[in-house]
Amino acid sequence: MSVPASHTEEHPLNVRGPARPPTPRRRPRALGALAALALAAGTALVAVQPAAAATAARVDNPYAGATTYVNPDWSALAAAEPGGDAVADEPTFVWLDQIAAIEGDSEKRGLREHLDTALDQGANLVQLVVYDLPGRDCAALASNGELGPAEIGRYESDYIDPIADILDDPAYASLRIVTLIEPDSLPNLVTNAGGTAGSTDACATMKANGNYEKGVGYALHTLGAIPNVYNYVDAAHHGWLGWDSNLVPAAQEFKKAATTSGATVNDVAGFIVNTANYSATTEPYLKITDSVNGQTVRQSKWLDWNQYADEQTFAQGLRTALVAQGFDSGIGMLIDTSRNGWGGSARPTAPSTATSVDAFVDGSRTDRRIHAGNWCNQSGAGLGERPAASPATGIDAYVWAKPPGESDGSSKAIDNDEGKGFDRMCDPTYTGNGRNGNSMSGALADSPVAGHWFSAQFRQLLANAYPPVGSPGGGDTRAPSVPAGLKVTGTTAASVSLSWSASTDDTAVTGYDVYRDGTKVTTTSATSYTDPGLKASTAYAYTVRAKDAAGNVSAASAAVTGTTAASGGGGGTGACAATWKANTWSGGFQADVTLKNTGDRPLTAWKATFTVPSGTVVTNAWSATVSVSGTTATATHVDYNTDIAAGGSVSFGYQGTGTYAAPTSVTVNGQSCALS
Repeated sequence: MSVPASHTEEHPLNVRGPARPPTPRRRPRALGALAALALAAGTALVAVQPAAAATAARVDNPYAGATTYVNPDWSALAAAEPGGDAVADEPTFVWLDQIAAIEGDSEKRGLREHLDTALDQGANLVQLVVYDLPGRDCAALASNGELGPAEIGRYESDYIDPIADILDDPAYASLRIVTLIEPDSLPNLVTNAGGTAGSTDACATMKANGNYEKGVGYALHTLGAIPNVYNYVDAAHHGWLGWDSNLVPAAQEFKKAATTSGATVNDVAGFIVNTANYSATTEPYLKITDSVNGQTVRQSKWLDWNQYADEQTFAQGLRTALVAQGFDSGIGMLIDTSRNGWGGSARPTAPSTATSVDAFVDGSRTDRRIHAGNWCNQSGAGLGERPAASPATGIDAYVWAKPPGESDGSSKAIDNDEGKGFDRMCDPTYTGNGRNGNSMSGALADSPVAGHWFSAQFRQLLANAYPPVGSPGGGDTRAPSVPAGLKVTGTTAASVSLSWSASTDDTAVTGYDVYRDGTKVTTTSATSYTDPGLKASTAYAYTVRAKDAAGNVSAASAAVTGTTAASGGGGGTGACAATWKANTWSGGFQADVTLKNTGDRPLTAWKATFTVPSGTVVTNAWSATVSVSGTTATATHVDYNTDIAAGGSVSFGYQGTGTYAAPTSVTVNGQSCALS
């Protein structure tokens, strides 16, 4: 099996010109309470302290009900492009990619100025990228940083501590502050260091000296001590970590870093996937359980045995693996949707009718890259879902972590004083390497250094946006407001009824598209809909989008779940087959399981039971919840693979200790399965 260690690139708006050097100081974390008491007792000292804001209450999801800060620096660049005003008020992350970015300069505001501007806007949520680890981005050249591989002390004292000092200022206590911790760092340790297929000497060095883990742990511990800070750790994307052999090791690596340098799992609010990458949020016409002429789509060249086809299912599957490693069951996931819309004329409108697995996948996928490992300034990309809170189960928000229009890297070598090199993956003439299947890079021509404004890219992203934002420079480009108040008003065994509040628009709202589990099921001019023909005792997720006379479509509403009533007829029936594959070692094993529904009716809310040797202990599982009692194990579906369609299949896996033996009997929903 070929497992490409594909790569994301993440770069902020470049800080140019002379910077005012910060005055770093290590934060006296253990003395914080005593210092506060001392300040309270000293009148003269209190008089010069910033006015304290009302402390923001800690919430499960910081994006729920939030008004998010719009970065004026990015907004001005976007608005200056033809049609760019249509998205210039979208919230994007502020990238702190070097020590000088904390203080800012005459062209780009520093961290404190951003926070002050957020308060002036009336925002209560600010999004930051923490991105300056020693030996940063060891697997690529375009986004190398300023700190050498051994400069962990300077990272802590000159970078993290000054950031924490500012965020801990009482003047900003009313803000929810989301931090994205060190893109690419931990994923590189999983796949690009220590003998793996994509290993580099630089990544091997960072794995050996432990500074990626130490730096991430220190950032989590230091920033996590501030009550209104929410840390989200970068977790790559499905085309990097989505293989069976990568997912659990990644969750283990994240746990290791989150318990290093004083950090605990309680310092982690969640994880973010697809940072600055192009993988589709959802693939409406392609599911990992699809098969063509008896071949699973996982066998296609595009998926290459990956167990995920898009970012949302990957995020949900990774979340399950992370909870199994000991992260809190309430952690949330973020998905960067800034450049993964893939609209335009190349976007498919229905599943392919091709009869070969490769042709079917290539004709069905909305992600139009040449290879899923391509990451630099991709030709044909478009803006994706607009930032939105709680769009799906386990997902805290869709966000724009990578500000659209910022280059991933230069298409040729360009001298610069930012430490950023030239990576051939940004060269449109490059014919690739093993990590992208030796295919063309798919990069746009004439791109500037990473983080600099790339006008041609922004215009392409706007033109290919999905949902669309209208024709750049051609009349109205404002999308309608997001439908609010979506709720379930009633259910039967075969239907779910919904209602929502009307949207507003510059012109006129002409209707609403209703989506069930990510697939559009109807368009209606009303603000209510009853979805018929459903299965009993089944949970369905719904969102709604508004559209207007100019052809603009809003972002999706917050998702709601409607569960149909029981019919008394029980779950689906049909024949089934089960396949077990295992890797074993002294005292332990990993099992990979495929359950196939060979009947003509779906297996709903599937639950499998199977035999295991006495003494078997399951230590973690993915794509299912697995438990053992005596010599009987039970595997139960998770929220994203509830049913096995007729002719379809589902895969899950688990690791454990003890002696491994293949099951002697397997049942799914109470019926015996054929073993192979």
